[in-house]
Amino acid sequence: MNAFRFAGDMSHLFSVLLLLLKIYATKSCSGISLRTQELYALVFLTRYLDLFTYVVSVYNTLMKIVFISSSIAIVWCMRFHPVVRRTYDKEQDTFRHYLLVGVSLVLALLFHERFTIREVFWVFSIFLEAVAILPQLILLQRSRNVDNLTSQYVLFLGAYRAFYILNWIYRYVTEDDYSAWIAWIAGVVQTGLYADFFYYYFISWKNNAKLQLPA
Repeated sequence: MNAFRFAGDMSHLFSVLLLLLKIYATKSCSGISLRTQELYALVFLTRYLDLFTYVVSVYNTLMKIVFISSSIAIVWCMRFHPVVRRTYDKEQDTFRHYLLVGVSLVLALLFHERFTIREVFWVFSIFLEAVAILPQLILLQRSRNVDNLTSQYVLFLGAYRAFYILNWIYRYVTEDDYSAWIAWIAGVVQTGLYADFFYYYFISWKNNAKLQLPA
């Protein structure tokens, strides 16, 4: 494992910890899209079908368990926790996320290296992860004023994907016959979705002001 992938994993893990901190410390999920969290739960459940059948390393297995369990815990809290669920802004979080699921599934059926259940679901998870942040970004635009923990959560999610792109570039340069074009395309699309958010986050940080997104 190279430094770029490790930094990406840690950014991803930190984003999840920030979100859990926001929910459990404040007993609020205000500004968080349940639809994005449901998409991420589906991403991890379909990507890590080999959790108990194929072990790469203890580190790899632990990360799989952390991301599956944390994503399910977040969805459960937002749906069923007696206090947290009352703070969920259902009226603002209206993006039709099932369309993203459908499109990702069609793409996975069309573009894959081997037509097996595990491979198709893995490719599906790659495509779905690329666009899973869309409901969250749209919710932030609608609410405009974004609290610090929510903005940092999105920031570290974007950083995770940016580090992974550097990881892919590093591996392409240093490894023979390394190719992962499906993940590359999805990663570039995913990073591009964060561009607008990164711009306004940088402006707010530069001016030492609270993040505000344009309507």
